[in-house]
Amino acid sequence: MPDLPRDIPHDHGFVEIGDRCWVARFESFDVNVGVVAGDRGLLVVDTRASEVEGRVALELVRRLGLGDVVAVVNTHQHFDHTFGNVVFTEAYDGLPVIAHDAAAAALAATAPALQEFARTDTETPQAADIAAARVVLPTETFSSARVVDLGDRFVELVHPGRGHTAGDVIVRVGDADVVFAGDLVEESAQRSAVPGYGDDCYPMEWPASLDLVIGLLTPGSVVVPGHGLPVDKDFVDEQRSAIGVVAETIRHLASQGVPVRDALAATEWPYPAEQLALAVQRGYEQLPRAARSLPLI
Repeated sequence: MPDLPRDIPHDHGFVEIGDRCWVARFESFDVNVGVVAGDRGLLVVDTRASEVEGRVALELVRRLGLGDVVAVVNTHQHFDHTFGNVVFTEAYDGLPVIAHDAAAAALAATAPALQEFARTDTETPQAADIAAARVVLPTETFSSARVVDLGDRFVELVHPGRGHTAGDVIVRVGDADVVFAGDLVEESAQRSAVPGYGDDCYPMEWPASLDLVIGLLTPGSVVVPGHGLPVDKDFVDEQRSAIGVVAETIRHLASQGVPVRDALAATEWPYPAEQLALAVQRGYEQLPRAARSLPLI
C-alpha cells in the first residue's frame, strides 16, 4: 500500500507524493494542482479558478526551482481547474495547454455565461476574480490518449470515458505509479466527498470510466483527486462501487416506471439524496428509450 500523506495543509506549497510528482492543495474550492518533473521541464496539472489564484499557483511552481513549465493539462473544463490558464501561457511563450476535445469545446461554450453569472454573485467570495479572468482555451486537444515527453520520462494522458464531464482526462505517471484523476475521483470533506454530479455529468457511464482508471492502478498507486487528499486504489474501488450503485438504482427505478420527480424519495442511495438530484435527472435523460417505462415525468 502507498504511504499516503495524512494531511496536506491548504495554501502551503507543493508536497512530493511520488518520484518527482507534487501536489499543492488550496483552500479555495479545496482544489489540487499537480506538477510532474522531467529533464525537459515541468508538466502542470490544472491551474485554479482565476488569474489571481493562478498567479499563486505559478509562484509556488517556481519556488520548486526545477525549471520551466513545458505544458499544462486541464483535467476537464470547469472553471476551478482552467481559469488560471492565462497566467501560465503569459509566463511561458508558446506553452501548450492540453485537454480533451470535449473539454475544450465545453469551456468555450460555457465560460461566458458562467462569468456573467459571477458578476452578480454575492455569495461566492471568489466571484469577482472569476468574472474578471481572461479565459484561455486549450491549445491542443485529443480524443482518446496522448503522451507528453518530459525527456527522461513519459506522462500518459488518458480519456477513460465520460463521467464527471464529457471530457475527463487522467494524468498517469507510470514510472512513479501516480495518477492525477481530476474530478473523476472525489475525496474532499469540504465538498462532502460526494462525486461531482453536476449539470454536465454522465452518471450512467461514470462507473465504466472508473473501471478503466482502476485497470491502470496497482495496490501501490497514489491517486490525486481534483479536490482533497491523495487516495489509494482501495478508495477508488469503493467510490466506483458507490457510483455504480447510483447508476444501477437509476436504471432500476426507470425500468419500474418510477417518475424522475419521485426517484430520490423512492429508495435509499449511497450518498445523501439531496446531493443526487442532478445525477438522477441526467441519468433518466441518458437512458436508452428501451430501458424506460412510462410515465417518467
